Amino acid sequence: MTLHIEHLKAGYGKTEILHDVSVQGIQGGAFVGLIGPNASGKSTLFKTLAGLVTPMAGRIAIGDDDVTYLARKDRARRVAYMPQAFGCNALLSVFESVLLALKQTTGWRVKSDNLDRVSDTLNALDLSHLASHGIADLSGGQAQMVAVAQTIVRAPEVILLDEPTSALDLHHQLSIMTSIRNEMDREKPVVMAALHDLNLAAKFCDRLVLLRDGVILADGPPHEILALPEIGETYRVETDLERTGRGALYVDARLPA
Repeated sequence: MTLHIEHLKAGYGKTEILHDVSVQGIQGGAFVGLIGPNASGKSTLFKTLAGLVTPMAGRIAIGDDDVTYLARKDRARRVAYMPQAFGCNALLSVFESVLLALKQTTGWRVKSDNLDRVSDTLNALDLSHLASHGIADLSGGQAQMVAVAQTIVRAPEVILLDEPTSALDLHHQLSIMTSIRNEMDREKPVVMAALHDLNLAAKFCDRLVLLRDGVILADGPPHEILALPEIGETYRVETDLERTGRGALYVDARLPA
């Protein structure tokens, strides 16, 4: 399975946010980091891929299927989207909320394999200890991790995560990114995540797409993209790409003198 984004234009009303965006050949099992400053169009791209924004032009294909104008309900069976802002005040436990997310695409009759799938997902994300907790009583970081669980439990072909680590401490950032990576190894979905932390992106992503002002500036492996002068220009900082003692990529950023 491959995701293709071809000459996509999208926005709100008559305002165009994405300008001729193309990202070709994202293979199942690939982790793509969408990077760029605030207001660069990352969330708009995700909403368009998820069917929440109707494109002005262009094409979105999953495998051989053109899904550009597929109905939102049908798109949801194939594409799962975790937005940047989320919240839930429903009187549901964590387990029930993840089960509800699963049943939205499988029909409402609960089967034993559905319960097993929810349990496995919570275990993978180290959330089993919260299974019986009310979702409205969670901390911001816990709620964000549950939102990731609600997204990946459906085992969609494409997973879109808009800043999945923004409310998490360092331990949970690494935990959630490792869990997402493990899920990819099992299910082989395409995963695209909007990430502000370039070092997290370097550590976990196979491919980086740099977006600025609704235009893709660069697309390629992390060691190539993070070494480009466009990184510093885009973020208005000075950067050096280095390697740690363990060989991991590290972006050293500083404000211009």
